[in-house]
Amino acid sequence: MNNKQSFEHSLLFTPQGVRDVYGRECREQNVIRGIIEQEMRLYGFRDIHTPGFEFFDIFNKERGTVPSNEMFKFFDQYNNTIVLRPDHTPQIARCVARYYENEDMQLRLCYTGSTFRNQRGYQGKLSETTQIGAEIIGDASSDADGEMLTLMIECFKKCGLNEFQIDVGHAGVFHGLVREAGLNEDEIARLRLFIQNKNSHAVEEMLKDREIPGGVREVLVRMPEIFADENSLQFVRERVNDEGTLRAIERLDTLHDILEGFNMLDHVTLDLGLLGQMDYYTGVIFKAYTYGTGEAIASGGRYDSLMSQFGKDAPAVGVVFMLDQLMEGLRSEKVDISTPDEDVLVLYRSANRTRAIELATELRDNGTPVFLMRKNADVSLEEYKAYAARRSLAEIRYIDDTGEITIFEVDYRS
Repeated sequence: MNNKQSFEHSLLFTPQGVRDVYGRECREQNVIRGIIEQEMRLYGFRDIHTPGFEFFDIFNKERGTVPSNEMFKFFDQYNNTIVLRPDHTPQIARCVARYYENEDMQLRLCYTGSTFRNQRGYQGKLSETTQIGAEIIGDASSDADGEMLTLMIECFKKCGLNEFQIDVGHAGVFHGLVREAGLNEDEIARLRLFIQNKNSHAVEEMLKDREIPGGVREVLVRMPEIFADENSLQFVRERVNDEGTLRAIERLDTLHDILEGFNMLDHVTLDLGLLGQMDYYTGVIFKAYTYGTGEAIASGGRYDSLMSQFGKDAPAVGVVFMLDQLMEGLRSEKVDISTPDEDVLVLYRSANRTRAIELATELRDNGTPVFLMRKNADVSLEEYKAYAARRSLAEIRYIDDTGEITIFEVDYRS
């Protein structure tokens, strides 16, 4: 292979971190996306579409979103720094502040689109992922939190997923504890990493020489492993004085009662050690996991301060489904995703073109997808059957030289 051929061959491959989705996998992904989008509509969410790139300042550090070194950046013709969208939520906040400035009641918005993050050094992680999300804006109640978690659970069930677990925590627990402990920003960042890694020993070692109230130290050391039942909530209440921490505990207690009323507790674990990936989370946070993927298949939480950074003071709570990870989980659980494989190949000789067009039009008018193809005299009918199987078509309707139509069923699954 010469250099030109080698270069042309290399163009057939995608850059690291992105991939093509095609064939049956693409059809299955479309089915799952449609199920989630339909469920969101049943919950009253309305679609919104935002651009694939924005000004850098929409996602800067002060917003509490993705770190700058994880963004794909470029410059426009006016020398403004532009980034490919790394996160939908700040975009939704911008849109609400602009288009719904005077709306004081609840808004329900949903979206589907790609996010882009520079994942250098993270083997196997995709830089482009498809996300399906929903946001309730203008409602600060724990009932809105419960509605969002219920939506998440119902979407999983409608997709056919049975084995999943949702961890629910509250950002206010961690914020209140580090505030009461008097830790600085660097110490908070280290502590956050230790708790995310469930490393109680590292937390204990870090805090052993610090002057911290004994009860707060005890809670922080146990935080990586505290799962919130009635006893553990009381354990925290008895050892802290920060009002923010205590309010967060009460909020989780109320949310537990709401989910119990929805009969949704089977898949939910309250986890006081759960920390939000985005710094803009201020309240309840949650992540969902299943077998077959090490990453969360959905996540979300309450962000009551983000909207005000765009000029509109409004509370909000959101959820996002990571479609690629969810598909991995469904495959791991061997969920049978029914795709509408009803396509028909209408095959004809040139003498019967008019008859073939009439047949294809009739089928399409009735909602049946049609491949309309003139038969090549040098290609056998068996070769067309093999082609139909490769393309996962349901049947062939062959119009022969006499005008007679013969139907051949296609066994594309064999």
